Amino acid sequence: MKRSLGAKTIVYPTPVLIVGTYDKAGKPNAMNVAWGGLCCSNPPSVAISLRKATYTYGNIVGRKAFTVSIPSEAYIKEADYFGIVSGGKEDKFAATKLTPVKSDLVDAPYINEFPLVLECKLTHTVEIGLHTQFIGQIVDVKVEESVLGEGGAIDIEKLRPFFYAPEIRAYYGVGKCLGKAFSVGKQI
Repeated sequence: MKRSLGAKTIVYPTPVLIVGTYDKAGKPNAMNVAWGGLCCSNPPSVAISLRKATYTYGNIVGRKAFTVSIPSEAYIKEADYFGIVSGGKEDKFAATKLTPVKSDLVDAPYINEFPLVLECKLTHTVEIGLHTQFIGQIVDVKVEESVLGEGGAIDIEKLRPFFYAPEIRAYYGVGKCLGKAFSVGKQI
């Protein structure tokens, strides 16, 4: 029997997305965003949701661009830090000793040490309630060659992303492969 938990912000797994932006003065900033994911195939797009009170919110509105970097497990401390402090009060890159890289295609930085990056231009802004959803068209995906597998596809076991469990505020790694999508269901 299922037990009602009420209306909550629960989806498993929740991605750990590090959003890169520049402020008005051109200072790079990074923020840990859990409310986000892919939202369209054509044009390829990603959505992230932020509260207006965040420093990143103003940066995206001002620059009309952002990046989404996917950290590997090796950078769990830095990724968590990006969600703890405000870029308006601290230089997160100086504190973490990570390297901001200016995107060639959008007006936003990405994090050199993180293996996967989506460069996005802002296309839509949707007021939802406490959060505003920013939809960015992905204009390029950059990936470290070391995380590529067969046929040039990203190998999740080499990428080693991690996920967030919102209800218990914990991070988890990737588990074993359970089957091939669009294939295992054909056994029915």
